Amino acid sequence: MATVVGVSAAVLWPSRVRQAAKSGSDREVVATYPYRNACPTSVWTSLVDQAENVIEYAGYTNYFIWQEQPRLTERLREKAESGCEVRFLIGDPDSRVTRDREAVENVPLTLTTRIRITLGALEALRELPCVQARFSDQHVALSVFRFDDQMLVTPHLSSLLGHESPTLHLRRLTEDGLFDRFAGHVTALWERSDRPVW
Repeated sequence: MATVVGVSAAVLWPSRVRQAAKSGSDREVVATYPYRNACPTSVWTSLVDQAENVIEYAGYTNYFIWQEQPRLTERLREKAESGCEVRFLIGDPDSRVTRDREAVENVPLTLTTRIRITLGALEALRELPCVQARFSDQHVALSVFRFDDQMLVTPHLSSLLGHESPTLHLRRLTEDGLFDRFAGHVTALWERSDRPVW
């Protein structure tokens, strides 16, 4: 055991403190939620409102954000007009992946319907050069929502809907850590997508 001037690390850092202190890549984990809808609305609100450079919604439908965030269209417009890049990666409503996932979920409010609601909401932002939207069907099992150097990540479990799946709140602290890995994933999907919404 390492010592500091004759004092063992166990004395300086009792086991409870060592267990509670984060080290390594887990320092980037701000919070975890067993369900996406357990993440407080206030967290989403503050992340949107504090972002200055990049906001990315890479959820398959992104439907829930319009339902849970008051005045989201106006807030995103203000962000875009101040130079913040706002990007949406949305599931392709016409793809086989979407149809297959709809069969798995088997709910009346289908993926296609949820996607089309998002597309309708995005029309109000269409003319803004800092707002972009593309279709993809390669992120059906993972949603990543980025706000500058923070993000919320939802890996979709089995046949569960997004709000029933766990969510991680991450903050970028290191190169090639958890944050960068998920951010790189979204960037790769964005670059591979050749179907702009508009």
